[in-house]
Amino acid sequence: MYEKQHPIGSGFTAASTTDEVLKGLDLSGRNVIVTGGHVGLGLETTRALSKAGASVTVGSRDPDRAAPALSGLERVQLAQLDLLDPASIDAFTARHLSTDRPLHILINNAGIMAGPLVRDARGYEAQFATNHLGHFQLTLGLLPALRAAHGARVVNVTSGGHRLSGIRWDDPHFTTGYDGMLAYGQSKTANVLFAVELDRRWAADGIRGYAVHPGVVVGTNLGPSIDEAALRAMGLIDESGRPIIDPDRERKTPQQGASTSVFAATSPLLAGIGGVYLKDNDISPLGTPLPIDFGAEENIPSDVVPHALDPESAQRLWTLSEQLLKP
Repeated sequence: MYEKQHPIGSGFTAASTTDEVLKGLDLSGRNVIVTGGHVGLGLETTRALSKAGASVTVGSRDPDRAAPALSGLERVQLAQLDLLDPASIDAFTARHLSTDRPLHILINNAGIMAGPLVRDARGYEAQFATNHLGHFQLTLGLLPALRAAHGARVVNVTSGGHRLSGIRWDDPHFTTGYDGMLAYGQSKTANVLFAVELDRRWAADGIRGYAVHPGVVVGTNLGPSIDEAALRAMGLIDESGRPIIDPDRERKTPQQGASTSVFAATSPLLAGIGGVYLKDNDISPLGTPLPIDFGAEENIPSDVVPHALDPESAQRLWTLSEQLLKP
């Protein structure tokens, strides 16, 4: 069941950067969509892919605010996309399909983390709705463009935080007992399961799915509710408030953190392989479920664990997601 989930010896490391991963690759003629591609890891992903020749569309909830961050980048355009609003997602996919451009790479990068309980207009818990359901709807809507590429990749940015929770099948929207970190963990497990089932369903069409753990990158705006005191207690910033960079212990720069997304999206080494979870620019080994310890002297466990790869759960989540998207 997990026979693909083992390192392939890519030659890259936790410290490798986006530019190192892309060295020698020409992405001219490739069309890419990056959600949240104007900030944090998404911005670095956009920069690196456009530098390598790709044409990148960035989906942003507020394009006017996002535009300055993308100033000076070539072959990059902005489009309005609110992952909590099904109508916005439908409008985004319709605009893209109307261009008749194939979509070679879709990077489902945008996300939120561990905030207070927020619900969307449907009553869905916001982390599950944004991190998973919004991207699920987007990906299904873009399927004709992905097929037209005759070889496409869908990259879901997940997290070692998937270890915190499986899918709460009886209560995915936390009608009781809300915990921000458990809700985050559930959404990150969903990102992995989505990649597994997407690859099973669509590999025959030349569309492969990947889930990517980027490491821990301070300053990405992923978890704005986490204050400096908490970051310091987790060993992520020093006494002066500067990020601690130690890629072998998961603490990375944006260029190091985004590199695995870029690796998943472009590396020839992954030809013929899909439905896997990657970290540190390689396929992750299968890990043992252990508590996540954010102590300053500890490695933060991030190898994928079995509940996020279970094929029955992946199929069940796909069915549930389709049901939740019905009007």
